[in-house]
Amino acid sequence: MLPTSRFGWTKTFTDPRLCAAIVDRLTFNGAIIQTGTESDRLAHTKAVAKRAEAS
Repeated sequence: MLPTSRFGWTKTFTDPRLCAAIVDRLTFNGAIIQTGTESDRLAHTKAVAKRAEAS
């Protein structure tokens, strides 16, 4: 099963199996496009994690 609760999906979709199925369907045959730059979301997530480790 996907770690969907970590990303907040289970707050919207309360059934974990349904949630995992939805995420699976959304990402099936997906492609990763690398642009050579770091995304704003990734940079924000890293900054939040770093602050959490420091405190």
